[in-house]
Amino acid sequence: MTRTDLSLAAARRLALTAQGFAEPPPPGRVDVRHFRRVVGRMGLLQLDSVQTVCRSHYLPVYSRLGPYDRSALDGWLWGSGEVFEAWSHEASVLPVAAEPLLRWCKARAAVGETWSGLHAMGTRQGDYVAGVLDEVRRSGPLTGGQISDPRPRQGTWWGGRSDGRRALDWLFRIGEVGITRNERFEKRFSPLADLVPAEVLERPTPTVEEAQRDLLEAAARAHGVGTAADLADYFRMRTTEARPRLAELVEADRLVEVRIEGWRDPAYRHPAVSLPRAVRTRALLSPFDPVVWFRPRAERLFGFRYRIEIYVPAPKREYGYYVLPFLLGDALVGRVDLKSDRATGRLLARGVFAEDGVDREHVAAELAAELDRLAAFLGLDEVAVGRRGNLASALRAARR
Repeated sequence: MTRTDLSLAAARRLALTAQGFAEPPPPGRVDVRHFRRVVGRMGLLQLDSVQTVCRSHYLPVYSRLGPYDRSALDGWLWGSGEVFEAWSHEASVLPVAAEPLLRWCKARAAVGETWSGLHAMGTRQGDYVAGVLDEVRRSGPLTGGQISDPRPRQGTWWGGRSDGRRALDWLFRIGEVGITRNERFEKRFSPLADLVPAEVLERPTPTVEEAQRDLLEAAARAHGVGTAADLADYFRMRTTEARPRLAELVEADRLVEVRIEGWRDPAYRHPAVSLPRAVRTRALLSPFDPVVWFRPRAERLFGFRYRIEIYVPAPKREYGYYVLPFLLGDALVGRVDLKSDRATGRLLARGVFAEDGVDREHVAAELAAELDRLAAFLGLDEVAVGRRGNLASALRAARR
């Protein structure tokens, strides 16, 4: 019989503590110190262009800190020199100290092991790509539209993007250029050396095995506990490569192998993450929040089956276009299809759903308060609740 080292409830508390949900929001003004702590604890902040509610990177910070000045966060992300954008868990912002740990990914891209389409373009049009790089070095930061010879493409292959934009993406993937964002979230490309301190760039390059061990340990610290698949996904590593590195981390006492109630596969716990007796929190989570971004883990950990339905035809959607899970205590108790209607100043809860077995009146009361807080953060005047979903009537009653 398999020994159980952690109950499922304990694993949930450990995971939420690692992500910063065991601490109350700051009582005063949120500033750069808080941004630094949140991103440092998560290890990275995923970026995405979807802004149905707001820019996606604002939400994980809000979920942990409560209301803050979004322009202050952007100023820190794109102007402090403490963090940089990299292709990690998709497009993400990470502390600059992580740059050496990602060089093996860039090296693989450079020889075509990943991003084969960009690699083909980068090698077949080497002179053109070199010219784009020279232009960025001379005149950066530049947006894709500012390249002097963008070479517009015909057709829809690679999204119909110009060769100039694809060349910039290729140079980003192999680490020749870096990215900042302007007020419209538009990419601006600069030499990486302009964005990452020389002291970091001059550090020795770790071996692939060393870098993978450090990344997996960082993933375990951010997750608290997770399977090999969970931890590999955090920095988009192959699970087959992660397993031997995790065994080495266990052997070195950097991680502890555990069994979790109901989980088939072994898990790995970071010893520095404490296990509280309770987690008391209330938050709406972005689809790109680390708590839920790896859907198999969210299902194992919370019994919460979650899929993003942006690309599902409207008649086939189960819950809605842009659905945010609702975290209450240590449980995911519901989900809301949300949209910011900026023209009318309303936050639209178009569909509101409770999970099976929850106290709907209690969940509705807590969700009503959270929706009001989110609307204020977004600068919206009103919350409007639709009629779709098994929690809609209770939420309307709670708001009355």
